Amino acid sequence: MKKALRFVALLLVFALFASGAAFAQQKIRIAMVVKGLGNGFFEACRDGGQEAAKELGNVELIYQGPATPTAEGQIEIIDSLIAQHVDAIAISANDRDALVPITKKAMKAGIKVISFDSGISKDGRMVDLVPSKEDLIGRQQVQLIAELIGKKGEIAILSATSQATNQNAWIGWMKEELKKPEYSQMKLVSVAYGDDLSAKSYREALGLFESYPNLRGIIAPTTVGVAAAGKAIEDKGLKGKVELTGLGLPSEMKYYTEKDICRKFALWNPIDLGYSATYICYALVKGQVKGAEGDVVKAGRMGNISVGKDGNAVMGVPFVFTKDNVAKFAKMF
Repeated sequence: MKKALRFVALLLVFALFASGAAFAQQKIRIAMVVKGLGNGFFEACRDGGQEAAKELGNVELIYQGPATPTAEGQIEIIDSLIAQHVDAIAISANDRDALVPITKKAMKAGIKVISFDSGISKDGRMVDLVPSKEDLIGRQQVQLIAELIGKKGEIAILSATSQATNQNAWIGWMKEELKKPEYSQMKLVSVAYGDDLSAKSYREALGLFESYPNLRGIIAPTTVGVAAAGKAIEDKGLKGKVELTGLGLPSEMKYYTEKDICRKFALWNPIDLGYSATYICYALVKGQVKGAEGDVVKAGRMGNISVGKDGNAVMGVPFVFTKDNVAKFAKMF
């Protein structure tokens, strides 16, 4: 009788162990492979991924990247993740084409693969998440400067190079936005080019002040240009007379924002990027979406993210930095 009871007890132990192991296997493992370790931007992506994993409840986020930002280093990491049988991999690619063979291997092994921030060619991933898109960026820049100048006065654009594809696309959408009746009292008087060189951008800003003494605002959709314009405004004592916005790095713009020289500027938030990428991976693993055009991912606090042609997905409008939040993000990137 005692032997029988011991046998039953052993069976119960084994049953509990087996059920526990099965439960552990239900945990979805998502690997975030970044361009390189020790980068504040990607550490913020990791923090966003961890936030999403906590919300989803049964997700383990694995954060990895090479010591130096090379495609070879990422290929080695991805090969190891395939051997570990992770459920999904989100990659910010060091080379959009070189990673395709290894990510194809991962997908053949049943792993869901997406790229974010820096994409992989469409054959090597299911979804490519970009922070924003041309029309959202361009229109938002006009909206920001309009708010700063009360929708009244002359404005200028300080761009990078005249050949920059992305800059020209954004400027095109700025001009479209300015056609709206609500901006009828605003006038775009000039588009200047600083060639993404700090010294030249600074000189171009000074030239704008001289040529347009009634200038009320500058849009600089380039991280180099917006910082240079901030210095020019300060040096000429034009704070409050000429408002500034653009696309900038918090670490470079913190001083000008806290001094009220550039009260608002924008850029994509890496925390939101990592958060969104993790939600997309989860939806793919759970079979909620397939990465096909028309799919919609329910991405927590980021709302719905739609998948377009060739698996392209857009997170949303760039994040706006102000005096209230710039110091926090300046520590990251």
